Amino acid sequence: MTAPFIAIEPRGTVLGDEVYARLGEAILDGRLAPGERLRDQELAERLGVSRTPVREALQRLARTGLVEVSPNRYTRVSIPDTALLRETHEFAVLMLGNIVRLAVARCTDDELRVLVEQLDDVIAASRADDRLGIIDGSTTLFATLTHAARNRAYVVVMREAEFVIRRNLAGWHPYIECPIRRSEAYEDFRAALLARDADWAERALRAQHGLD
Repeated sequence: MTAPFIAIEPRGTVLGDEVYARLGEAILDGRLAPGERLRDQELAERLGVSRTPVREALQRLARTGLVEVSPNRYTRVSIPDTALLRETHEFAVLMLGNIVRLAVARCTDDELRVLVEQLDDVIAASRADDRLGIIDGSTTLFATLTHAARNRAYVVVMREAEFVIRRNLAGWHPYIECPIRRSEAYEDFRAALLARDADWAERALRAQHGLD
């Protein structure tokens, strides 16, 4: 590990959460590479904090699967395999399907308007065959859906799973490769949102990702 860390100034934030966020982002951007050994003392020195919040952050990252711990042997960044990538995709789609069911029933009219506008951005990216635009737009859309579902448990689960989802789906490609067919599928999801039809919306979401 040679890339630098910026020391943490925990003013106005919770130190443990900030350390967790810094380490998670470092795994995502490659400063902490897959398979790299993680030593709490070294990380603490780089971040300018004590070892306690670093240990707590590593435990949280281990629970999400970004870090592997073998007692008395090593703590290291995990190495994703093909099966894990597939399983992460399934988890994200099925979880978001449940969130969508709640959100379409509970969101206000103003929230629904925002959701449709955000989905329109995804549709525009799909028509342009802009994969990164689809990813960025979908990330924004599903964050809004999660909060619109008004279920704190889902908010907590998705917050804890954020780093592992982002890491494991970094190379994601749309299930429907044809931009025209893919955009039509997004339009179907849009219609379901506008109709506030939970069953239709969940089916449309799953179909979009090959899990119908």
